[in-house]
Amino acid sequence: MTTRIFIDGGVGTTGLEIRERLAGRPELTLITLDEKHRKDAAARRDALNGADIVILCLPDDAAREAVALIDNGRTRVIDASTAHRVADGWTYGFPELEPGHREKLAQARFVTNPGCWPTGFLALVRPLTLAGLLPADWPVTVSGASGYSGGGKSMIAEFEEGDGAPTAFRAYGLNLAHKHVPEMTRYSGLEHPPIFAPAVANVHRGMVVEVPLQLRAMPGRPSVAGLHDALSAAYAGSPIVTVVPLAESAAMSHLRVEHVGATDRLTLFVFGNEDSGQVRLAAALDNLGKGASGAAVQNLNILAGLPETAGLRL
Repeated sequence: MTTRIFIDGGVGTTGLEIRERLAGRPELTLITLDEKHRKDAAARRDALNGADIVILCLPDDAAREAVALIDNGRTRVIDASTAHRVADGWTYGFPELEPGHREKLAQARFVTNPGCWPTGFLALVRPLTLAGLLPADWPVTVSGASGYSGGGKSMIAEFEEGDGAPTAFRAYGLNLAHKHVPEMTRYSGLEHPPIFAPAVANVHRGMVVEVPLQLRAMPGRPSVAGLHDALSAAYAGSPIVTVVPLAESAAMSHLRVEHVGATDRLTLFVFGNEDSGQVRLAAALDNLGKGASGAAVQNLNILAGLPETAGLRL
């Protein structure tokens, strides 16, 4: 017996990438709507209620509407929008978040896919708050750069069409109220919102997320090696998340946005200076991979009781 899957919004960037990862998998049956019925409410209702697992790749309001159309008690939902990231009754879809979280996901009916920026941020920060190395009340900053595909069709068109890309690099979220901040705060174990300083680069996909820390000012003066040990322990044995050895990180002169390529991997780095008591924690991922579509497929596998990495690009 196969698991029936419906991707609502499957013609967008995230939906198309999910579809590619599900292609050729005999354990799954994909419910599809033709162009004429793709936005028809009755047809969507039938597809949503006929699926075992639904993946929503929609704007926030449309995602909420889709959930309201499900009138049975069994269809499970993975929402790739931001609509339910901190909503009650929804389980956060980052299996690596903390010990036991993967098991919670396996039993969940409603799963909210993480944002790409929070994925990198939480991968770096959550193990440190759990280990007591990063105080819950510590002022934290997160920055970096992402490919423009993270902005969806409109931003892709802005960079690729017309008279060409408007710039090589631009900062955004300047009002310090970006929609990713609530999930960063809620799931990190921090008591206060981090300062989020994102930027978009003139590259289609990929991203680097950074969290700098002044270790010399922190309680207990944690060491660079201590932070690395905590991250390494948190992801030991993971087929998706890799913590680069300190010696390899120390030998690096730069870190590219495209470091992991078009894959579903997540690679973490600890760039530190013990003498100055400073560290730059960094996460490299594909904003369309582990930051979006790859994460949705990973969560689908967990919900369906299938091998977690099935269909992923590793």
